[in-house]
Amino acid sequence: MTPTIAVVTGPTASGKTALSVALAHALHGEVVSADSMQVYHGMDIGTAKPTAREMDGVPHHMLDVAAPGEAYSVSRYEQAAAECVYDILARGKTPIVCGGTGLYIDALVRGGGFQPPGDAALRAALDARWAEEGADALTARLRAVDPESAARLHPGDKKRILRALEVHALTGKTITAHNAETRARPPRFEARTLALTTDPRSILYARIDKRVDTMLTRGLEDEVRRLHANRLLTGTAAQAIGYKELVDYIEGRCTLEEAADKIKQGSRNYAKRQLSWLRVREGVRWLVWNTPEQMDILLPEATDFLRASL
Repeated sequence: MTPTIAVVTGPTASGKTALSVALAHALHGEVVSADSMQVYHGMDIGTAKPTAREMDGVPHHMLDVAAPGEAYSVSRYEQAAAECVYDILARGKTPIVCGGTGLYIDALVRGGGFQPPGDAALRAALDARWAEEGADALTARLRAVDPESAARLHPGDKKRILRALEVHALTGKTITAHNAETRARPPRFEARTLALTTDPRSILYARIDKRVDTMLTRGLEDEVRRLHANRLLTGTAAQAIGYKELVDYIEGRCTLEEAADKIKQGSRNYAKRQLSWLRVREGVRWLVWNTPEQMDILLPEATDFLRASL
């Protein structure tokens, strides 16, 4: 029988942490983070990593499991997160997956895919070819071996184009074929998904702006300065919203006010993408959370929805 897990998701600043902790208390559960930036040590304020107070005694997993700059893949996440979920289930508790990184949630629920792990030497060679020959040449190469991926990807999407070429070079099969094999497999877990949102969306955007202001007040600039000074903001971590903008400020490319505005705009754009990902998911129970007082209504509704199958 496929194990059933709870998933609490939604756009940034929608209240996922608060709801997941409340549900954990109600359902004797533990939280498994599904946030691609909260996996990194030292990136606390800018990722809105839950504090001890916010955790309220509920065990949280998959936080602080990698160093900034470390190559951390979806595959590595889903393997480690699955171990956490199975352990929680074995102890008779309820796993509550909480986060807004859809790729991580999909990987955890679906189970390990058929894509091979990355090959550092091959990726370096492909990266060198990209620099020497340009995007058009590498896109043409991908079109020759995997026309479906080439048609789907933006010509400037270096990361995904190189990954598709890497997978083909390592396995002789296209990344499209690997993904099709993964989709054909029964899922590892049955997910009961709750998605938070606001109505109208302007409420969410106001929350995002306020959160960014709060982060800066709490010391986000100092956090970024420390990571930058120690040369830890590399790789994926360097692209985190709130960090790359402040690096621009620290290096003199913009003012602090301009950096703050960019963080707010980047966060709003990210929220739009998260909502777009969720809108096409099936079986999602949407919860509109506009004010703190609505928790008194949302929690019983969410608990009943989960208890029906957990």
